[in-house]
Amino acid sequence: MPFNFDALAHPVDSCHHSPMRWTLLLLLAVTALEAQTWPLDSTTPMSVLHAKANVTTHSGRKALQLIQSGETFSNSSAGLAAISGSDFEDGTIEIDLAGLPRQGAAQAARGFIGVAFRLQDATHYEAFYIRPTNGRADDQLRRNHSTQYIGEPEFPWERLRQESPGVYESYTDLVPGEWTKLKIVVSGVKAQLFVNNMDQPCLIVNDLKHGKSRGKIALWIGPDTEGYFANLAVRK
Repeated sequence: MPFNFDALAHPVDSCHHSPMRWTLLLLLAVTALEAQTWPLDSTTPMSVLHAKANVTTHSGRKALQLIQSGETFSNSSAGLAAISGSDFEDGTIEIDLAGLPRQGAAQAARGFIGVAFRLQDATHYEAFYIRPTNGRADDQLRRNHSTQYIGEPEFPWERLRQESPGVYESYTDLVPGEWTKLKIVVSGVKAQLFVNNMDQPCLIVNDLKHGKSRGKIALWIGPDTEGYFANLAVRK
């Protein structure tokens, strides 16, 4: 809920405001912008679906590991870890993650890993994810598919690619298994994806397929992925 600064300030010229009052206003403004954080060093504050979750260490950092459970995969069985207590409509989501194909993965595996938001249940959500093995592929077309937006279940990647080629995916530099920072900025029906502290988004979506909605935030992995997550922060 936005803070009502007028409730503290008297209707007089600003030059009459005391330093203490301005200090209080500044502290309240900073508090309003503070992030809700989850270190992801435990499996308890989440509901895990279609995946196995473990706390481990990856590249020297403590992390939550997700690996898809079962031998088959479909759009309705993406691995998800829904964060308990998260309730997201608009704001910024930041997270560190690392994805790579798991041992014995199919040749088409890309290390699919990302974040779902405004999640209603296991099949209804928006998401941004990356394909780490595409980032430095020798094939330019594969590189162009490094990032992806989806609006499940009606708008999986296959439909979006067929109906709107190149609109909901883009290139960004990625390395499988390396820690990568994602930032997702959401406002109404628009969202932007930033990768590794870049100043400009690498993917812009101006028509989120579920419209203006709200729901939980979830860690997301695709087929044959070994995924690691740390340091989730949300600013509303």
